[in-house]
Amino acid sequence: MFEEAQYFAPVETQGDGSVVVELSQSHPGFADPVYRTRRNAIAGLAVNYQRGMPIPAAEYTEEEHGIWALVAGELAVKHKRYATEEYLEGAARLGLPYERIPQLEEVSELLEPLTGFRYLPAAGLVPLREFYGVLADGLFHSTQYIRHHSVPFYTPEPDVIHEVIGHANALAHDRFAALYRLAGDAARRVEGAEALEFVSKVFWFTMEFGVMAERDELRAYGAGILSSYGEIEEFRGMQIRPLDLRDMGQTEYDITKYQDVLFRAESMRHLEDVVGEFWATCDDDSIAKLTHV
Repeated sequence: MFEEAQYFAPVETQGDGSVVVELSQSHPGFADPVYRTRRNAIAGLAVNYQRGMPIPAAEYTEEEHGIWALVAGELAVKHKRYATEEYLEGAARLGLPYERIPQLEEVSELLEPLTGFRYLPAAGLVPLREFYGVLADGLFHSTQYIRHHSVPFYTPEPDVIHEVIGHANALAHDRFAALYRLAGDAARRVEGAEALEFVSKVFWFTMEFGVMAERDELRAYGAGILSSYGEIEEFRGMQIRPLDLRDMGQTEYDITKYQDVLFRAESMRHLEDVVGEFWATCDDDSIAKLTHV
């Protein structure tokens, strides 16, 4: 089962109103008091955010902008080789800056005229139903912090590089944006925890870690692959299975390592016909039939 708490560092609001992010001892920034202070401050922006207001700006340091510039530049090169055409088209439409970290409000202003999506700031863990449900409204929860400077090509949790470079470029393409919205519709339609988990697993193996046949080779469209400097070089060597709803919805995965099982769509239309149709029509009964056959 998907263990949400492993994916984000817990965030707590203290009695005095201060916000504290509890990093594990294995986190690269655990012993860095400056980084921890920055993480707390950035998390506080999301904790105190009220929907409908402009997203408060995170005051990034030059070092943090440098991490973005380094990773964004390297990923852009890899995207030309490994990303699907639709993802590359979305990236070209969105036009994210490479030299600095864009503010989430800025990303929203770029994205909304294209596909209607806007970002919401997240301090850390967002419950599954809320995270996926708001996709139906054209909203996407995103962290604002960036990984620790000691390991610029690694993060143990989804940071702004993953949330923006990985997801916003896809959300800038109409066909991907439509799939995100359908996932949100499905998350709101289903009632039981098992059905919701099934919907979330299908999302994981597609919009997060999906691969697709294109021009006689395997390319990636999933945000988790396309925002990872290392995983993007490794995904073609993983176990590649056909795009199968029952298999995706029941396959366990480990979020702490590269995904060793991936599911291949034969085309964008194939992805829409199989996964898009599932999200558009699924309910608890239809998912129960899939899981108990």
